[in-house]
Amino acid sequence: MAKPLTDSEKRKQISVRGIAGLGDVAEVRKSFNRHLHFTLVKDRNVATPRDYFFALAHTVRDHLVGRWIRTQQHYYERDPKRIYYLSLEFYMGRTLQNTMVNLGLQNACDEAIYQLGLDLEELEEIEEDAGLGNGGLGRLAACFLDSMATLGLAAYGYGIRYEFGIFNQKIVNGWQVEEADDWLRYGNPWEKARPEYMLPVHFYGRVEHTPDGVKWLDTQVVLAMPYDTPVPGYKNNTVNTMRLWSAKAPNDFKLQDFNVGDYIEAVLDRNLAENISRVLYPNDNFFEGKELRLKQEYFVVAATLQDIIRRFKSSKFGCRDPVRTCFDTFPDKVAIQLNDTHPALSIPELMRILVDVEKVDWDKAWEITKKTCAYTNHTVLPEALERWPVSMFEKLLPRHLDIIYAINQRHLDHVAALFPGDVDRLRRMSVIEEGDCKRINMAHLCVIGSHAVNGVARIHSEIVKQSVFKDFYELEPEKFQNKTNGITPRRWLLLCNPGLAGVVVEKIGEEFLTDLSQLKKLLPLVSDEAFIRDVAKVKQENKLKFSAFLEKEYKVKINPSSMFDVHVKRIHEYKRQLLNCLHVITLYNRECGPGAAPGYHMAKMIIKLVTSIGDVVNHDPVVGDRLKVIFLENYRVSLAEKVIPAADLSQQISTAGTEASGTGNMKFMLNGALTIGTMDGANVEMAEEAGVENLFIFGLRVEDVEALDRKGYNAREFYDRLPELKQAVDQISSGFFSPREPDCFKDVVNMLMHHDRFKVFADYEAYVQCQAQVDQLYRNPKEWTKKVIRNIACSGKFSSDRTITEYARDIWGVEPSDLQIP
Repeated sequence: MAKPLTDSEKRKQISVRGIAGLGDVAEVRKSFNRHLHFTLVKDRNVATPRDYFFALAHTVRDHLVGRWIRTQQHYYERDPKRIYYLSLEFYMGRTLQNTMVNLGLQNACDEAIYQLGLDLEELEEIEEDAGLGNGGLGRLAACFLDSMATLGLAAYGYGIRYEFGIFNQKIVNGWQVEEADDWLRYGNPWEKARPEYMLPVHFYGRVEHTPDGVKWLDTQVVLAMPYDTPVPGYKNNTVNTMRLWSAKAPNDFKLQDFNVGDYIEAVLDRNLAENISRVLYPNDNFFEGKELRLKQEYFVVAATLQDIIRRFKSSKFGCRDPVRTCFDTFPDKVAIQLNDTHPALSIPELMRILVDVEKVDWDKAWEITKKTCAYTNHTVLPEALERWPVSMFEKLLPRHLDIIYAINQRHLDHVAALFPGDVDRLRRMSVIEEGDCKRINMAHLCVIGSHAVNGVARIHSEIVKQSVFKDFYELEPEKFQNKTNGITPRRWLLLCNPGLAGVVVEKIGEEFLTDLSQLKKLLPLVSDEAFIRDVAKVKQENKLKFSAFLEKEYKVKINPSSMFDVHVKRIHEYKRQLLNCLHVITLYNRECGPGAAPGYHMAKMIIKLVTSIGDVVNHDPVVGDRLKVIFLENYRVSLAEKVIPAADLSQQISTAGTEASGTGNMKFMLNGALTIGTMDGANVEMAEEAGVENLFIFGLRVEDVEALDRKGYNAREFYDRLPELKQAVDQISSGFFSPREPDCFKDVVNMLMHHDRFKVFADYEAYVQCQAQVDQLYRNPKEWTKKVIRNIACSGKFSSDRTITEYARDIWGVEPSDLQIP
């Protein structure tokens, strides 16, 4: 078999990556050598691979700076409505290759680096991931930034510059061990500190009502230092900004307490203030009511709102009067999108600024706030909803608590007027939950204080209206919308899968990269022999490359012609990694014949179970290389970019009604994998686009799950009726997969048998049957590849460009522009 082309050779065949003109190449080489020289002149005379990486990063960054300044200048002159995307997570991954792709510099850099005797791919591997997110929600924010820049929107991402992102995962003896992610250790070439825009954020203190209004006094101050990262659009010369805040103690911190005290002690205590931006909470779909997390949420909101108002006031056309005290036009110039409830404090904070500081009257301030804010809901799981104890607010944010009470009072008065005597409705709709521990329901605050509320896939948006926020939907149905998630085709096709991008460009040109619906033009080629061959060949090359990577990094050998059946996502009971485990055990049996959070302990047990099943299956001589189970350690954006292009089958098997949308599902579809999944989240729309017969859909629908809940789910019923299920479960509980510790998995089995909210056994039979259909089709490579082509051709809807265009028109009231900034 001929040696597959390297990615670098493939890139050169793709015009999309920019023609490497001799001038460009010479320019890149010159700049690279200059940066390398200045790096080394300082202290060393031998360059390391990391020196080469930084020299290249700085070379590429140089190409961004002019465009960045011109873009911001252009916004200042045109004064468009600005979009502020507030999120506690931005899961950006690596930046170098994405910047080269979006600036059309990849071929020039490739050639220049090659001429210098270096390998671009090797340098790209040196960059740390910016892992400032847990999974879907944080990665969505990153895709949205890419699309907003590509669509020419005057948009800003605002979040926290965590010193430590999502932990690095090590597997030791089959168990997960967490390690701090010190991603800034060698410096970050893409960020620029902006100390001139540093802002104060207040905590604690007390509220005083004075003749000139309400004052929040005796507060503790933490400074917010902004770091700006450029966000380039795809080949349109637009470069937007992501501004992340870092916490700094003021220089007089703890020294104001004039009691001479211990000066040393006081300086050491600066860490307490600076801990606010130290670390990302690693909870995905789970609320842990920690005070430090509430501080993080207020920190990003308070700093961002000051920044938004400063920019509004200084804009050329802010308002008639010179000092811009008039806020009437604020909603015409500012849109704030809340990525889940994490930045919900924007609502009371904007009210506090308008009423207490700017002296706007309450009703006017509330109108402005509602018109400005919009809220995206990301989950219907009750354990994920943020419900903060009132006592914590009382201490940390006393003025905000007052404002929330006032908002709630007016809201309840309104509801009571419409539904006289319906006290239960008032209780259900209140922002304040009464009980032994009074709590603030942040989702209710968001719905009340926003002009638009959206879910992230059609089925999820319906569930939002019919269950989670049913009462609110009855009150204001026009407020509720759907915005099905999407992914950026730049990172998730062009960057990660140049081979596939190349065969598509060859057939339909390169316009699809900014208008993914054009992939429909591939439909006539579904039966084209040559195209089928090309698509299958690209997949095989990606699998060979990933196999080599696994062998090098994880020391596991897999057969590259076997089906790559991939289940990658955060470990969570609702995502049902356990259902996959049961199927693997069933396959094995057919071959051989015989944390701190509640969900967290189970997650660790699930990982241990997967690795233990792997230990048995992978070393069984009877099975050979026909079945292998690999746990992909430390899954992250840069690893997703490797595994997704190599996948044949994508597992999207959450219990119907639990996965709000999913976005990994879309990445697999675009990269030529087929989907096995339930009718949940965006799977429903994927099946609608491609035809349900071109996905492997199985299992209970939302209605069936609800019916089963009413009847009462009894796991034992399924266990007793299905011999293969019983055998698999018995093997887990008897210690077949943990011979040295026979009752290692008793908690897992106990959960499955007695309190499994996600009904794994109820879908087992349908799942195993569906997997058999997958196997059957995989044995007919040509028919398999035809289905793959149909899926790729129908994945156009799932571009984040389409999603953002809908947000812009339906929520923010702005139009995307294809204007090229010079």
